[in-house]
Amino acid sequence: MEKQALPASSCSLVLLEETNGGSASYPSASTNGSLAPLAAPGSGAGLLGSTCTGQEKTGGVGTGPGYPERETWTRQMDFIMSCVGFAVGLGNVWRFPYLCYKNGGGVFLIPYLLIVFVGGIPIFFLEIALGQFMKAGSINTWNIAPLFKGLGYASMVIVFYCNTYYIMVLAWSFYYLIKSFSSTLPWSTCENEWNTPSCIEIFPHQDCKNASLANVTIGNSNMTCAELGDARSPIIEFWENKVLNISSGLDEPGHINWELMLCLIAVWILVYFCVWKGVKSTGKIVYFTATFPYVVLIILLVRGVTLPGAYNGIMYYIKPDWSKLQEAQVWIDAGTQIFFSYSIGVGALSALGSYNRFNNDCYKDALVVALINSGTSFFAGFVVFSILGFMAAEQGVDISQVAESGPGLAFIAYPKAVTLMPVPPLWAALFFFMLLLLGLDSLFIGVEGFVTGILDLLPGKYYHRYRREIAVAMCCLLCFIIELSMVTQGGMYVIQLFDYYAATGVTLLWQAFWECIVVAWVYGADRFMDDVARMIGYRPVPWMKWCWSFIAPCVCMGIFLFHLVNYKPLTYNTVYVYPWWGEVIGWCLALSSMLCIPVGVLYKIFRAKGSFRQRWAHLTTPVWGAHHLEYMAPDIRSSLSPGTDDNTDDIIETVM
Repeated sequence: MEKQALPASSCSLVLLEETNGGSASYPSASTNGSLAPLAAPGSGAGLLGSTCTGQEKTGGVGTGPGYPERETWTRQMDFIMSCVGFAVGLGNVWRFPYLCYKNGGGVFLIPYLLIVFVGGIPIFFLEIALGQFMKAGSINTWNIAPLFKGLGYASMVIVFYCNTYYIMVLAWSFYYLIKSFSSTLPWSTCENEWNTPSCIEIFPHQDCKNASLANVTIGNSNMTCAELGDARSPIIEFWENKVLNISSGLDEPGHINWELMLCLIAVWILVYFCVWKGVKSTGKIVYFTATFPYVVLIILLVRGVTLPGAYNGIMYYIKPDWSKLQEAQVWIDAGTQIFFSYSIGVGALSALGSYNRFNNDCYKDALVVALINSGTSFFAGFVVFSILGFMAAEQGVDISQVAESGPGLAFIAYPKAVTLMPVPPLWAALFFFMLLLLGLDSLFIGVEGFVTGILDLLPGKYYHRYRREIAVAMCCLLCFIIELSMVTQGGMYVIQLFDYYAATGVTLLWQAFWECIVVAWVYGADRFMDDVARMIGYRPVPWMKWCWSFIAPCVCMGIFLFHLVNYKPLTYNTVYVYPWWGEVIGWCLALSSMLCIPVGVLYKIFRAKGSFRQRWAHLTTPVWGAHHLEYMAPDIRSSLSPGTDDNTDDIIETVM
């Protein structure tokens, strides 16, 4: 459907937003809860005020006085590629395949796909549609129910934490990529300054199977088979002694790794110049960063399946173990992986949706992106396990001894595998370049989502030509200052704190639960379905409404409670246990986002006036943007006489 323009007149309707943080009084909800004016105290003007300038001045979509017109994607494919780039990240490659193997192979797809359809896709679509409908970032999106605007602040906190520690993985990838451009990979030998006397390049597993053998000669050293249990591979020593140079604990930060810090600076500079101009430039860059990893994955798959042992590795990946379906942990892992993989709850999807045309078919877009996301996860498993199968065959061990997830796969298992291939530097460079691109486009959109939320909060009087560039620079600089603690010798302990508490399944599930409750029960599921139909021209399947109202909240809260009941203190490598004050810091990180929702509700309730019913009615009345008038029914718009003050005092009802 085509966007209907406002009738030409000497006056145009613009959005009057509260910018002083004061306690403005909200109007009572209209009979159907539709578009209603918001009167500022003593102003006599509503949410939609009238300005007369002698000539037409159309307000930008979703903008206020002094704002430029909101950007939109140059092509709709820009939006789809950005969503793919953001949602398809490192978790698809280094976490899903391991979870699939760990939880019964192909059987894991049953709980995974079930939760995709009852939780992943419905909430993924909800966030994109909400951003497109409200034309705002993660905070102002919740003007749809102002009492719960704390949801927006919570998502901003989570995405800031994600941006802060996630880029460290990119710094490591960049570091490994640079080290790959050498004739001999530095993690393939024990002849480097960071290696210890316990380092061995080849484990003589065949010799140690002979019980009569008392000693095994390795290089110039004599070791018994029992002593070989304490030996360390050059890959692990390169990771722990060179890259991390890890200290003994969180209480010993040590000195800064200058090489790693320079890699971190280089990645942030790259991120800044890809994001600083907004979605017009980011939407073009993700065409490369989102698609090239698929080229590398295909190349690695072709190479992987031709290696000896690849078949056994793939069978370990997909072989079904039906008994696993009876274990609760399998279902919990499936749900947690989906919320991580779909990037639900961090607000960036709403920011991306806000740059869509109002009548874009975001329903089909969400389904396409979800299909690509889950398909990529499954496809990546064949790549990973074909190489792990080869690695297990070369070492003569069971694949369970080489199967890893997370950094263990990316920086230990795979670097070991490439040392066993012909032309190791080539495959190492391809793999780490792929990791870098997978993480970069996720970080692009994470920073974009955070900056969009900040800029939407700034009133028009603070508009500056270069305010976006300044905001992006300040965001990157603040994250970098925090990350200085992560490039020290104790940095890995800090990173694990962020990963385990700040952006964990608990915070994302809490966020997703309240998103469903607010939209389905406070604003109204049927009402939002009408709004979506107004945007895309048809109503989505009723399944979406049922999921928002009942199924998805139950799934989120069930997994959330399971996490709390089965909480275990954080450890590093199952050996180092974090001190009590480290756990306190971790829970402070988690609660800093989770408490935004209840604290925001209580603050607004106590600041409002009147009975509880009046306060609730006032605070749950949506604050509409000027762009909503552009899509009102023609007969309703025609009832607004330009320049008539009485019209601004009436409740404006729409078909939404």
